[in-house]
Amino acid sequence: MLTRKHSIEGRAPFGDSADVLGALDLEAATRLAMVAGDITLIVDDTGRILDASANPDEFPGFGDWVGRDWLDTVTVESKPKIMEMLAGARKHQTQHWRQVNHVGPDGDVPVKYVVVPAGESGNHIAFGRDLRETAAVQQRLLQAQQSLERDYLRMRRLEARYRMLFDLSSEAVLIVAADGFRIKEANPAAHRVLGTREGKVEGGKLLSLFGRSSREPLIAYLGAALTSGSVSPFSAVLQEGGETVSVSATGFRQQGGQFLMLRLARDGDPTRPEHRAALDVLEAMPDAFVLTDDSRAILAANLAFVELIGAASIDQIRGRSLGEFVGRPGIDLDLIDGQLAKHGFARNVTTVVGANQSMPGEPVELSAVQTDGPAAHTGFVIRQIGRRLRNLAPVVQDEPRSVEQLTELVGRMSLKEIVRESTDLIERLCIEAALTYTSDNRASAAEILGLSRQSLYSKLHRYGLGNLESEAE
Repeated sequence: MLTRKHSIEGRAPFGDSADVLGALDLEAATRLAMVAGDITLIVDDTGRILDASANPDEFPGFGDWVGRDWLDTVTVESKPKIMEMLAGARKHQTQHWRQVNHVGPDGDVPVKYVVVPAGESGNHIAFGRDLRETAAVQQRLLQAQQSLERDYLRMRRLEARYRMLFDLSSEAVLIVAADGFRIKEANPAAHRVLGTREGKVEGGKLLSLFGRSSREPLIAYLGAALTSGSVSPFSAVLQEGGETVSVSATGFRQQGGQFLMLRLARDGDPTRPEHRAALDVLEAMPDAFVLTDDSRAILAANLAFVELIGAASIDQIRGRSLGEFVGRPGIDLDLIDGQLAKHGFARNVTTVVGANQSMPGEPVELSAVQTDGPAAHTGFVIRQIGRRLRNLAPVVQDEPRSVEQLTELVGRMSLKEIVRESTDLIERLCIEAALTYTSDNRASAAEILGLSRQSLYSKLHRYGLGNLESEAE
């Protein structure tokens, strides 16, 4: 690195330095040489180091340089710079600072040097300044600049994607400033719904697009959307043509200001996301239905689900996690997520609703299906089965079950109890297979099972297998 910043070229000399500098003794000159640089070298005309002064902590091993050629202490690319500085010092030319890299035990050490002739002795003084701190600051500055450039590029890409989605979306969207309700942006779909030309409504007042009878209720609705996480859609009449549209508003903050995102949909429009006929069917169905996003936050639900969890309204639960109401923590929904990830659906999963530390919850049966795409949505159908379970005949714990019945015990019994049931089932199946293989010959069956006849008879009594009464007679 060549720099003239600390060169004497062009600098005004001292007015009268003879009284001070001329009176310098050896000790003062030595101190001056030591403080002038972080490392100071005294070299002869050939470049051999005669003496050196530096902090051993910052330049470990510099004492070994004495007696060596200065060129042998630096990297290959720095040697031409050393030779140029020595040649200039021999000719008493004006020196400029040059950066060289010393070879150190922990890597290269950058030092900025200037060489000054030391009188008529033919020796020279090389003043060096440590550049490691400067290099570290420059490296951090470079990393910060690269990080800013990456963030800027990522923001530009996100903005391009947002703009493309905003313009190509079939849903009418308006971005409105909360202060004064002035329209900041409107996509082409919004212009089609409003019946205006593109670029016509930006900067205008939102309320002027609606009829007088809808303005006051719309102001109240927008105020509620700013203070609440989610509100139900609002029906308003447009000023142009008197058409009724559904307005959904969501508040957000950006750059210290409050804004609203409004979605407009014509009543009966088949392209709107919540098709009216489908919503009517889902709302009226007796089984509970709930729609969630990819993070399991509730987006929509029918009245049956609201009643099932004991909520006051859908607005009370919208945006909350489904796991707050359905399943045992860390068990049921995790299993369902695994099935959805593998198959895209889950069918007839037994779980509970309203479980907490003091209550086991109401047993339900759940089926789910998940849409494809990066922002997948999942629909859950939940059916109460508490009455069905109460109508079932009580199961004797000692009686073995089938494999299907054993798997249904997961979540109702501990693993230890299920393992005991599984052991009994396997033992019973093996005895039945042995009896079938030996044509009901108990002696042969006991032999192939490795049991005594007494042990086999005991297990036959336990499981109620064979005609034991007739054999006893």
